[in-house]
Amino acid sequence: MALAWIYLAVAIGSEVVATLELRELSNGIRPLPLTVVIVGYTLSFLALIPALRHISVGVSYAVWSAVGTAAVAIFGVILFGEKINTLGIVGLVLIVGGVAVLTASGSAQHG
Repeated sequence: MALAWIYLAVAIGSEVVATLELRELSNGIRPLPLTVVIVGYTLSFLALIPALRHISVGVSYAVWSAVGTAAVAIFGVILFGEKINTLGIVGLVLIVGGVAVLTASGSAQHG
C-alpha cells in the first residue's frame, strides 16, 4: 500500500512539472518545453495506474488534483510572480482539507 502512495506522489510531481512547463509554451512552441510537457503528463498517467491498484479511484484522483492544484498555484506565485489573495488561499486550504477528510474517512482502499 505504501508503494501505491509513492506512485501517486510521482504522478502528482510529474503533472505539476508538466503543467508549470505549459507556461513556457505560452511564449511559443519550442522543442524542450514541449518534450517536458509530453513526458511529464505521460509519466503522470503511467504512475497513476499502479497507484490505482491499491488506492480507490476517487481518492487517487482527489489527492492528485488537489495537491497538484495547490502546488501549481504556490509555484506560480514563487516562479512567475503570480498573485493569490486571501480568498484564493482559503480556497486552496478548503480543497486540500476536503481531500484530507475524504482520505481519512477510510475511502482510500478498494472494497
